[in-house]
Amino acid sequence: MSTIQNYLQELLVWGEEVQRKIDSLEISAEEKSSLKTQLKSWIEDVKVNTSRELAPDDEIINVLQGEAQRIVLSMKHNNNNNTEQIGYGKHKLPQLPYNYNALEPYISEAIMRLHHDVHHQAYVDGLNKAENELYVKQPDKKLVKHWLREQAFHGSGHNLHTIFWFNMTPNSDKKPSGELLKQIEKDFGTWNKFKSLFSNTASSVEGDGWAVLYWNPRNGRLGVQSFEKHQLFQIADIIPLLVLDMWEHAYYLQYKTDKETYIENWWNVVNWQNVNERFAKAKKLKWALY
Repeated sequence: MSTIQNYLQELLVWGEEVQRKIDSLEISAEEKSSLKTQLKSWIEDVKVNTSRELAPDDEIINVLQGEAQRIVLSMKHNNNNNTEQIGYGKHKLPQLPYNYNALEPYISEAIMRLHHDVHHQAYVDGLNKAENELYVKQPDKKLVKHWLREQAFHGSGHNLHTIFWFNMTPNSDKKPSGELLKQIEKDFGTWNKFKSLFSNTASSVEGDGWAVLYWNPRNGRLGVQSFEKHQLFQIADIIPLLVLDMWEHAYYLQYKTDKETYIENWWNVVNWQNVNERFAKAKKLKWALY
């Protein structure tokens, strides 16, 4: 047996260990099912390649390793046992849960690299700087308002982009299901009415901003809102579930000024399992209804 085949066998053993780890996580049955589906697909890919003659530098090895890392990332992302805190000024850029080219042809690799590596990193850096000034250095009174604005701008950018990456997948179901679909039909009438409202909201963004599907603990219902320039037009106390980035850096390289096609194509990569998971957690929070 070759060295590569031995390595693939070790990956299969690792896959079995991850399977047991998933069973021990304190997450919902739906989240476990999603992780197990990802893992099962990965294990099948490994098994297929155990019978092939592969070179150490074969691209499939990098692909399998990358997918394994993304499964581990998804486990960490979903694990409710994570009670650690991030220190002020210590935010980090999250790794994409898929390859840069995984969302093609709907979102190009060039856009994903620029969007994630450059633009999102800038929000992380800006948020860290603002938090350091506000909470570590204790700024002069005259500068507090400036750093609060920086915190709002970069903090919203970082948090929304983090939701955005996990809201997408190359293996989209194209349409929600389960409790989320029931809630959409209850609150919006039909799936198509919601989709139309969300798309029109995205199209309505003037310049820079986001379209957002949210859960509102104050009325126990879903809603749609635009967040312009990240921090404007927001409704306090709501929980974003699904977000669409309408800043030009999210689409201009590929779609130029054709926002409508970008919006329509984006529906092909929505990760409804992730949105369902966010909804299941958000719905547990209900304040007194006013």
